[in-house]
Amino acid sequence: MASTSPILVTGGTGSLGRAVVRRLAARGDDVRVLSRSGAAGTVLGDLTTGEGVAEALDGVGVVMHLATTNRDDTEMTRTLVRSAERSGRPRILYSSIVGIDRIPLAYYGGKRASERIIAESRLRWTTQRTTQFHNLVASIFQIQRFSPVIMAPAFRYQPIAVEDVAARLLQLLDDDVVGIAPDIGGPEVRTARDLARAWLRVRGLHRATATFRLPGTRFAAFSAGENLVPGEPYGHMRFEEALAAAR
Repeated sequence: MASTSPILVTGGTGSLGRAVVRRLAARGDDVRVLSRSGAAGTVLGDLTTGEGVAEALDGVGVVMHLATTNRDDTEMTRTLVRSAERSGRPRILYSSIVGIDRIPLAYYGGKRASERIIAESRLRWTTQRTTQFHNLVASIFQIQRFSPVIMAPAFRYQPIAVEDVAARLLQLLDDDVVGIAPDIGGPEVRTARDLARAWLRVRGLHRATATFRLPGTRFAAFSAGENLVPGEPYGHMRFEEALAAAR
């Protein structure tokens, strides 16, 4: 069901953002993709400085906030929310991560802070937490591609496809869900070592695999399954299928 007002997508050039933008465009939504470059097909706006953000928000009914970095996203989220509160107060949908309130990673702390900024704003909001994306899990092994042994942490993952997450975000958009939506995860819970072996098979590589453990509360939280979603899975695409589709 296409929206009657423009939808602004932050992070629209990232892996999840591209999947969301494709789906929105395919059904006829008026989509604006925020970018710092203002490249063709995007609108100029910098969440780190605030430049152009108010203009990008003009007339927007919904913001799908998918922008992220490898660091702390808190200030970007604060800039977006403050500008949105002054620019018509659009609804905001935020993509977050399962377990960020239970796993003491610094990056997760920033995501949790972003959740609070959105929840305490004057905007109508929805937050969707998901398990790790297939491509993120694959990157753990990709950076070891020249190593004779592929090392995997001694815990489990429940990876999910960005296409499955994109479908869920559009469902939340259409159903007008408000607040924190139920967590979603991929179709399978598998050990990281099993996923490493699957990655090797799809790549046609022959390497040994081994597991490792680290001390501390962060590794313990992952080992306890705090990154998993119990119950019926939401995602449909398996890890091997996602790897094959990305080749």
